[in-house]
Amino acid sequence: MKLGVYNAVLHDRPLPEALDVVRSLGLTGIEINSGGFLPAVHIPTFDAILESDAARDDYLAIFDGTGVHIAGLNCNGNPLHPNRAIGDKHAEDIRRSIRLANRLGQHRVVTMSGLPGGEPGASRPNWIVNAWNSAALDVLDYQWGIAAEFWKETDALARDLDVKVALELHPQNLVFNPADVFKLVELTGATHLGVELDASHLFWQQMDPVAVVRALGPLVFHAAAKDVRINPAAAVYGVLDNRFRRLSPEEPRTNLGGDEWANEWPRDAAWDFVALGKGHDTAFWTEFLRALHEVDPDMLVNIEHEDVELGRIEGLQVAARVLLDADAVLAAGAVAH
Repeated sequence: MKLGVYNAVLHDRPLPEALDVVRSLGLTGIEINSGGFLPAVHIPTFDAILESDAARDDYLAIFDGTGVHIAGLNCNGNPLHPNRAIGDKHAEDIRRSIRLANRLGQHRVVTMSGLPGGEPGASRPNWIVNAWNSAALDVLDYQWGIAAEFWKETDALARDLDVKVALELHPQNLVFNPADVFKLVELTGATHLGVELDASHLFWQQMDPVAVVRALGPLVFHAAAKDVRINPAAAVYGVLDNRFRRLSPEEPRTNLGGDEWANEWPRDAAWDFVALGKGHDTAFWTEFLRALHEVDPDMLVNIEHEDVELGRIEGLQVAARVLLDADAVLAAGAVAH
């Protein structure tokens, strides 16, 4: 397996310092944000790289001798947002990321399927969680039509440039479980659309990430190592706990495009993103890596740190220890057999 870090948590420092952190963890890859919800902080010469071989070579030279390689690009956003100021930008960021990946010799771009509005003229996305009524299925039919058109065109671009697009199965997206993945591939005839297997978003849905990997098989292109802890509050509020707080302009907050911002997580949340090991032990992560290895022995598996109880480096250290221990157990088992 090829183990690394998604760089968003290291946006507070220059790229060379971020590479030093990754190397100090005993990991060898860095997945680099290339647009969408977050800016491409560690690709300051993005436009130049798309046009200039010299700019591309200068950028790649930053990695020479560090022991850390680029482990995919990440462009999470909502390319289907009905507010075109957001949707068009995120869609173009994905296309630019695919082109950049090709220029850098990369073959993986991570993003999200996106989520349209519920009907023509909508200005906000509409996430149908449980389509028990006919009106909800009408909404989904409309949304799938929009998604199929966009992803058919995007798959063609990815195919032409030898890049595979890995969709994170994330809430508030049209594609958030394996059934949706199969449906998107069927509707588009896609050859270069698949999944970034982020176990965290499966845990809170009460899914088994190992079973999901085996169900999706070769449609798993990439993986994220992030854990979830189910808290006692889940017994009262359930896993669709929606007690988020709107942050004011005077408070630190993350812009998601246009006039949309990330909200504050519930204080006693039903579940939390945590570092590896705080929700599921090393034995689980060993089986997770085993399932990924069955799909692709060279699978890129990158830690995503969103544990608010731990600092940036501390959280990466905790997660890296668990991931490396799991990989060592897997490797030892392979040798024994």
